[in-house]
Amino acid sequence: MNWHAVRAIYGYEMARTRRTLAQSIFAPVVSTILYFVVFGSAIGSRIAEIDGVSYGAFIVPGLIMLSVLTQSIANASFGIYFPRFTGTIYEHLSAPISYFEIVLGYVGAAATKSIILGTIILATAGLFVPLQVAHPFWMAFFLILTAISFSLFGFIIGIWADNFEKLQIIPLLVITPLVFLGGSFYSIDMLPPLWQKISLFNPVVYLISGFRWSFYEIADVSLGVSLAMIGLFLALCLVLIWWIFKTGYQLKD
Repeated sequence: MNWHAVRAIYGYEMARTRRTLAQSIFAPVVSTILYFVVFGSAIGSRIAEIDGVSYGAFIVPGLIMLSVLTQSIANASFGIYFPRFTGTIYEHLSAPISYFEIVLGYVGAAATKSIILGTIILATAGLFVPLQVAHPFWMAFFLILTAISFSLFGFIIGIWADNFEKLQIIPLLVITPLVFLGGSFYSIDMLPPLWQKISLFNPVVYLISGFRWSFYEIADVSLGVSLAMIGLFLALCLVLIWWIFKTGYQLKD
């Protein structure tokens, strides 16, 4: 394992975050605070408790997942797309560093940024609503696993995209709607039976449900199913990345 190369990639990506703190950290946190103000305070005061949890506290896990998913994809996709755009990716490919080490450096940095952001949002939420974390280990496990999985997905998008428009289209038109419709601001038990069944085809439902369970021990689907779904997604991303480097897709043109 060439740890020096991994640290170099990881350090470069983390340094880029420090140079763009306003965009990387402050902007997502401010956006989440606005969600707390609008949904937690204004709308939450008109909504009864959900399964014994105040509405403001109920939406916290969903808001954290919203930020972690979108930022994991954005950080990882831009991190690998920019070297492709400038041509420096060929220096990585010709250097004495394995494909695994390249992925480890970029995905590790993207996941680290998302975990830091999720932790900051969690701490910020405590200033607005009373929070309780029933299972801290599972909360941290879901947070880390989700950040890694969607950073891998973002890495795939960064390889697939051949312009900045493509880099944004999947996060904006696919991921964000899935998160909003995945139970971030409501329980799917509140939906009509038909829409409850349709919602189960949304993979984000399982992420938010499992993450919310770690806070309040309430969930739309069982913990085991949530873990199985995110494990399946992680495995699919790993297979796709293996195929990309094996075939040289978008890397050896």
